[in-house]
Amino acid sequence: MGLNETTRGERIHIGIFGKRNAGKSSVINAITGQKLSIVSDVCGTTTDPVLKAMELLPLGPVVVIDTPGIDDEGELGKLRVQKTYQMLNKTDIAVIVIDLNEKNNNDMSHKILDDDISLINEIKKRNISYIIVLNKIDLIKTDLKENQVYKKLLEIVPENKIIGISAKANKNIYELKEKIATLKPENEFKYPIVRDLVDEGDIVILVTPIDSAAPKSRLILPQQQTIRELLEVGAITIVIQPDKLVATLDKLVQKPKLIITDSQVFKQVAKDTPNDMLLTSFSILMARHKGNLKTQVEGAATIENLNDGDRILISEGCTHHRQCDDIGTVKLPNWIKKYTGKDLKLHFTSGTEFPTDLSEYKLIIHCGGCTLNEKEMKYRLKCANDNKIPMTNYGTLIAYMNGILERSIEVFNTNKRK
Repeated sequence: MGLNETTRGERIHIGIFGKRNAGKSSVINAITGQKLSIVSDVCGTTTDPVLKAMELLPLGPVVVIDTPGIDDEGELGKLRVQKTYQMLNKTDIAVIVIDLNEKNNNDMSHKILDDDISLINEIKKRNISYIIVLNKIDLIKTDLKENQVYKKLLEIVPENKIIGISAKANKNIYELKEKIATLKPENEFKYPIVRDLVDEGDIVILVTPIDSAAPKSRLILPQQQTIRELLEVGAITIVIQPDKLVATLDKLVQKPKLIITDSQVFKQVAKDTPNDMLLTSFSILMARHKGNLKTQVEGAATIENLNDGDRILISEGCTHHRQCDDIGTVKLPNWIKKYTGKDLKLHFTSGTEFPTDLSEYKLIIHCGGCTLNEKEMKYRLKCANDNKIPMTNYGTLIAYMNGILERSIEVFNTNKRK
């Protein structure tokens, strides 16, 4: 990923939902003007959620999510439906596609909208912005407002939440895109990563050890995002490895405004950074960016309450090839066991996998969530809060265990624009 690209975690996520063969993939192709999704008359063509990052005017950078049908059948079908509902965790705007083909919808007594209404109710319960798309209006003989499906939907949703289209005939697609644009979430990303903490001309030192889990010749995502924001502000950015910090500080005439380190070397960097210099980590910046730093700071302290046999969930938002010195599955567990001296039971998840039942855990430790959008990160925090399970993240906990957490969040307290 280049510095000029908007990362997936920063994009608006548009989920396309509906029954099999309702025309979800056709709607995606119509609103994007591209053949992104396979279209077929065979039910169940989309068997797994498919996420595609792209530009969608007038919204801008988005991720479009094509999902399996909510009426899928059989044991495998139930798993696909679960995956579809799981996509709601990251959906900012939901587009529910319903087939208006009168051949399929000629008998309302069979409760043909049950699956759709259950989905709509779940979306409303989660406060997700939504639009209901009645597809295939070219196949109905009466006016849309006389259609039985339309009338049934008006019992549970406002009229302005419904639009009739034909993806195949490209009818009302422009109007649909305009309606989707009006649903853009407000106040997304309340805090930036770093640009509100520094000014033009400030010196910022980034301590970035080469991460073995990152692809060759590439920095990990939080480092890229931080560098991009610093460039936008006009800050003077110095990127170094841990063993160069002392020598770099000695050569500087101007005192750096801030030093940002990778959490894996937090202890060493804190030792090498004079006390009169502000210090934090990429992970702590990401926690604030996603809007949950206070919760994760409080969660870190609960490590003191762990006992032998307690189960701990360590969760990562991305998936990557595990290395022998992996931070989440190797380094962090070793540091936790050494700090607590307890025989703890550790459970690991990654990617979209996040347990629906958290009751067995005493603590959840999450990565910085750089690949997750704000919607999904806040969903995971809410799940933890609803279950009264404390939650923290890698960098915050590492800072706490090294006795430098208060110092690591001082930059937010001293900066008037926090």
